[in-house]
Amino acid sequence: MTTISAVETQDVRFPTSLELDGSDAVNVDPDYSAAYVRLIAENGEEGHGLVFTLGRGNEVIISAMQSCAQRLIGQDLDALLGDLGAASKRLIHDSQMRWLGPEKGVSHMAAGGLVNALWDLAARRAGLPLWRYLAQLPAEEIVAAIDFTHISDALSPDEALEILRAGEEGKAQRIEQLEAEGYPAYTTSPGWLGYSDEKMLRLSQQAVAEGFDLIKLKVGGDVESDRRRLRLIREALGEDIKVAIDANQRWDVPEAIEWLNQLQEYSPWWIEEPTSTDDILGHAAIRQAIAPMKVATGEAVHNRIIFKQLLQAGAIDIMQIDSTRVAGVNENLANLLLAKKFGVPVCPHAGGVGLCELVQHFSFFDYAAVSGTQENRYIEFVDHLHEHFTEPVVIRNARYQAPQQPGTGAQMHAESRTRWSFPHGEGWQQVADRAAVTRTG
Repeated sequence: MTTISAVETQDVRFPTSLELDGSDAVNVDPDYSAAYVRLIAENGEEGHGLVFTLGRGNEVIISAMQSCAQRLIGQDLDALLGDLGAASKRLIHDSQMRWLGPEKGVSHMAAGGLVNALWDLAARRAGLPLWRYLAQLPAEEIVAAIDFTHISDALSPDEALEILRAGEEGKAQRIEQLEAEGYPAYTTSPGWLGYSDEKMLRLSQQAVAEGFDLIKLKVGGDVESDRRRLRLIREALGEDIKVAIDANQRWDVPEAIEWLNQLQEYSPWWIEEPTSTDDILGHAAIRQAIAPMKVATGEAVHNRIIFKQLLQAGAIDIMQIDSTRVAGVNENLANLLLAKKFGVPVCPHAGGVGLCELVQHFSFFDYAAVSGTQENRYIEFVDHLHEHFTEPVVIRNARYQAPQQPGTGAQMHAESRTRWSFPHGEGWQQVADRAAVTRTG
């Protein structure tokens, strides 16, 4: 019997706040960070996972991971990987830790980091990238991995099985197409709120030249500033390029409606997170008031239960899953199937370190085995920090190219993890030295 002998964690952070990369109306000074975890088996096998944060608090996720990991150390690896549904429940439904959620926040995300590391191990064993590993699993195994608790009124196991069996038709051809052509991407790289107008326009025009037909701008700081930036984008790019906007939960419901109606003349394709992602009825009210502008949300949705209610209430036009906000692969499988049941496109969130590398697998799997379509579907792309991963994303002609290496894509280079370990890594020491020089003049 091979057991998990160790679980190692690292607090890895990057000083993106220095250039205001990732800045928006709410998150004004993010340092893109990863609460990184490595599962190590007695026989030397490893599984890698991470949870994305914006800096402070990354150590809180690390502590929760270390606590949650006690449920894995000494466990039979074959048994865990042989029933990843049970393994997921073992972590998520821990009778003591779940009191901190339940199924939300730090404890849920920490469990999800470990769940993802288990899937990384499973895909590595199979010698396949996660999306291909999922696509070749029997429908019954996918369904067995999903926790239908609290969502069976919207999606039953039998309905999920029916969706996956229907997805078998044409799957091989869709996999070939993905290998040859990839999957559509949109970019947020030009649109950070802290960027100057000149930088926004330069990066937007560069993105269009590279083939992107959807870009996203952050909004919500000041309505006149938002109008100016959207006007400049439309003058520079014309009406044929889709422009999405993102408020990062900045507004109350009445404020969102009033603000967004002042932006309608610039034809935003969607508004992302117009209000709290917990406010299902608020999203529904906003959607009704601002049509035909679409409403998108999901990057900060806690779990499948909130997604279920957003769909049941007709509150969103676009579902945006995140690879590390919910509790790992199992829960995102549920989210994809819920979206298929309700006929809502999935356009994953991927801003942040490692999120592009991880979440692409879900869209590739979705097209191969669940939705069977790429219509009005994109994966977010942000051009930051990919060089730190052993298989960085590849974008060609504004399309994600299919991941090839076994695993989930979470593995970072050891030297990157060491250099940017917070607060004592060499990179952070250099940042501190530069700051000291600036302070002393």
